[in-house]
Amino acid sequence: MSRSIRLRAFAKINLGLKIVARRPDGFHEIRTVFQTIGLHDSLEISLSGFAGKISVECDDPGIPKGEDNLVHRTVELWRRERKFKGGIDVRLTKGIPAGSGLGGASADAAATLSGLESLAGNRLSFAARLALAAQLGSDVPFFLWGGRALGIGRGEEVYPLADLPRRLCLLVFPGFAVSTGAAYQEAGRRVLGELTEKRGSPRISLLGEWSHFPLLDWGPAENDFERVVFARWPELARWKRQLIRAGAETASLTGSGSALFGLFDSARKLKHAQNLAPRNWKTFRTRTVSRAEYVRAVTSETIE
Repeated sequence: MSRSIRLRAFAKINLGLKIVARRPDGFHEIRTVFQTIGLHDSLEISLSGFAGKISVECDDPGIPKGEDNLVHRTVELWRRERKFKGGIDVRLTKGIPAGSGLGGASADAAATLSGLESLAGNRLSFAARLALAAQLGSDVPFFLWGGRALGIGRGEEVYPLADLPRRLCLLVFPGFAVSTGAAYQEAGRRVLGELTEKRGSPRISLLGEWSHFPLLDWGPAENDFERVVFARWPELARWKRQLIRAGAETASLTGSGSALFGLFDSARKLKHAQNLAPRNWKTFRTRTVSRAEYVRAVTSETIE
């Protein structure tokens, strides 16, 4: 007998991102504010009590397969942790562009972890799930929370923040990906070099250099990746300015890119901005998703 569950894996934007230090483990210490939005992938997970294999299928042929696929690694990690011997099948339908900085792979991993736990009876504590999520990727723990949250460390240490009023969101995706690893290497070198020149070795504090980031309102979203990504793709810098001129309350690169977002307080302003987008770029109209909405919306249904 098998059971299945359908879930949605929601994208995120970064309402500011600062690189504040190089860590002893080789990663970068960051400060960021995550925010979930309505754009999502869809997953159907089937779990069988009979001995079986792991199968992960995706409708996007560009998504890696096998151990290179984060959903596949999530299933393997969960099976080892739970000592589960049965078969697990995952069907993934992509709605979030890969390589966009919108967190699609991390969202899929978190949804897979939550779905497997639901099918197995929720025997792992939330803290144990967070620990597994942190092993899978820096952004994955956030997607167990949703809503708006402060991310520190590599981004895996998450502190939920109060939700702000709902805003419409326009995503602009130029159709190419940005390598997160390469972006971190270059942005970290530039940013930390400048900090060292100004005041010696960078200090780490909870807020670091970003106490002006939007904690109480949407505010200006400042992202340290922009100086690297915009230098290579100046058309993205032009489009951030275009979003602001079109009436966005805040606009920025999300993560290391390549997608840009703008938050709007009216559908008229958003539509105007969308009409200005280059014809060969993809745009997505969505909105911010609160934590309560996120928790309700992630799971669609369980099928016996």
